[in-house]
Amino acid sequence: MHASLISVLAADRLSARWNRPAAGWAILLAAGWLWGELPGNVALAADADLLRPCVMRIESEVFTDDDEEPVARSLTLFRDGIAWDFLDKPAGTADAPAGKPEIVLHDPARERVVLIDPGRNIKTQIETIRLERLSVSLSAWARKSDDRLVQWAGGPDFGAGMEEDEDQNISLQGPRVRYAVEYTKAPSAEAANAYRRFADTALLVKALLHPGGLPPFPRLAINRRVSAAEGIPSQVTLELASPAAAFGGRPRLMRSVHKLHPRLLTEDLKRIEEAEARVAMAAAVDLASFADPSEVVQASATEAAK
Repeated sequence: MHASLISVLAADRLSARWNRPAAGWAILLAAGWLWGELPGNVALAADADLLRPCVMRIESEVFTDDDEEPVARSLTLFRDGIAWDFLDKPAGTADAPAGKPEIVLHDPARERVVLIDPGRNIKTQIETIRLERLSVSLSAWARKSDDRLVQWAGGPDFGAGMEEDEDQNISLQGPRVRYAVEYTKAPSAEAANAYRRFADTALLVKALLHPGGLPPFPRLAINRRVSAAEGIPSQVTLELASPAAAFGGRPRLMRSVHKLHPRLLTEDLKRIEEAEARVAMAAAVDLASFADPSEVVQASATEAAK
């Protein structure tokens, strides 16, 4: 359902195919309420200096291996300190049609993320504090892992494996994994900060909803570096070797392409207006119900009967 939360880092989910952690990770992810200090490489808080309004739109497409057709698309609209992420579902089949695009509202001023499923007319809210606590728990767990890749991805220091050239390219090398990021100059420092805050939050939401992939901290470190250069990623590539690579297994690739436009179109404004109406009308459910289609149907039916 939420596999479309890849407009920022769809690539990391690919790792779940070869790196299934122990059940302890899933428990830590579910227990996002654990207390602790938030690592300094995550931009989630509603800092007044970072919330200066910026307007822009970013179109994203995700590709796997050498495929020419994207496996997912999204459109992210920034306006009035809020990011609206419209997530197109993959093409459906006769038995399982694609359905309506999902919507994710990033609202840092109110320290929340709202997930909206227009097809089922439901929504759920995730508080920023829950993501902050999740970040602490997940990092602590990853650093104790017996898997070298997971342990490395727990951070906090990625400086030794990160390189940057004069052409606005950043690479990060780790055990069996390599990130390559190209970025362009943002319209303003405020725009770069807004995108980083959106990207960091989206990574942690993905980790909460979909445990089993790489911990998000390598990408958080890259996001920090790109934002410091007042940039926004234009292409992100993840190359991940399976444990069988030593026996001739071929590495897998996933690539996301992002096109930045420094203004909104008339149709974008209409889409935001429609999304605001969706948020107002959708029935509120808890996260567990939102993630479980069978429970969601019951919740929606109950709400409709009121």
